[in-house]
Amino acid sequence: MRLEELELESQAGLEVEAPPSAVSMPQARGVVVHHRWQMHILTFLMVFGPGLIVMNADNDAGAVSTYMQAGGQYGLHLLWILVVLLPICYFVQEMVARLGIATGKGHAAMIYERFGKWWGRFSLCDLLFVNFLTLITEFAAISLALSAMGVSPFISVPVSALGLTLLVVTGSYLRWERVVIVLCLLDVTWFALAFLVHPGWANVARNTAFPTMPLGGLTSSLVFLVIAMVGTTISPWQLFFQQSCVAEKRLRFSDLKWARLDTLIGSVFTVCVAGAMMLVGNYGFQHGIVFQDPAQFAGAIMPPLGHFVRNGILLLMVNAAVLGTTAISLASAWAYGEVKGWQHSLHRKLWEAPGFYATYIVCVCAAAAVVLIPHVPLQLVIISVQVFAGLILPSAIIFLQLLLNDRELLGDRWVNKPWNNTINWTIIIVLFALSLLLAAQVMLPTLFK
Repeated sequence: MRLEELELESQAGLEVEAPPSAVSMPQARGVVVHHRWQMHILTFLMVFGPGLIVMNADNDAGAVSTYMQAGGQYGLHLLWILVVLLPICYFVQEMVARLGIATGKGHAAMIYERFGKWWGRFSLCDLLFVNFLTLITEFAAISLALSAMGVSPFISVPVSALGLTLLVVTGSYLRWERVVIVLCLLDVTWFALAFLVHPGWANVARNTAFPTMPLGGLTSSLVFLVIAMVGTTISPWQLFFQQSCVAEKRLRFSDLKWARLDTLIGSVFTVCVAGAMMLVGNYGFQHGIVFQDPAQFAGAIMPPLGHFVRNGILLLMVNAAVLGTTAISLASAWAYGEVKGWQHSLHRKLWEAPGFYATYIVCVCAAAAVVLIPHVPLQLVIISVQVFAGLILPSAIIFLQLLLNDRELLGDRWVNKPWNNTINWTIIIVLFALSLLLAAQVMLPTLFK
């Protein structure tokens, strides 16, 4: 066993036999491993995190609103779409994990390196702009949800911004990761809420397994909502975020199978949580409750279902916004830090990577400040986010696909296989078509009448 491998094993908490040349090295205290399966579990726990976080953080405040609205308007009829979206979640992010392990660099750095400054600046500027608009919607959701619980936005928004800043400036990636994983796991509460609204499990199974069409048929609102659901499945920031996370953890090719498992678990968990959101929204469909946002719906169902369900929806909405905010802000800070050549690691202290942390803090605080400005047209911002994210998503994934076919970069073993390319180009074509439809639907609302 080579010395660098010994050091990485020791970091994972595994007790291994040192080679003769390493006898003089200080021995790390760890867990004694007696069986191979124990080593596998410990290795997976070391790798685990980026896949779950990137997928679950995409169930942000906008996703909560979209999935609950899907249930509220169309009941259980759109559940089957989540089954179709599951492989899209996995295959796109698996490419990201593979590229991050192969290069040890973030996505922005690789675009600059392989495609040049012009395309690098194009992708970076698009990312930063759309990310900032998305951050505004996250803070708007925090303000909306906590206002419904009697907390003034002038308290909830600044306190949230401060908490999100303190979360990342500790100089420890693992500390940040553990806190965020706990926040991700809080989303299991959506399953409890789904059981409490009694959706009718036979209908749930039927609409999940078999595609069905709502009674009104194909309408402009249905087209818009379906495209919005697809748009919430994969976002440009996710590509940059997970690749930088993988680089932060310094994963190796021997960790790739565990990174794939992490991504698969994250994809399945996220889609199941999205389904639970739709089941909760379906309560409004069943009982004729019309709502424009989750906070309004939470207030409407309090009399029949009680404070637990109401407060649960509001607090989970805040949790979704917090997860989205920290992940999106870090995606921007990592990407900008990579391009500028700054130290850009959560392993660094605040004074060791001032530009990186400053970018994160500016993103968070500026978005929070915009939300507190009176009469800001937040609805216009939300629509703009959908349009711009939809327009840059196909180009972002095309960059990813081209990088994964770069044999000089990845070698013959890790480059995309022919079946990989068939699946991925199909996904890209579908996403491109849907993104254009989304942009057209927003700009020309009568298009599908």
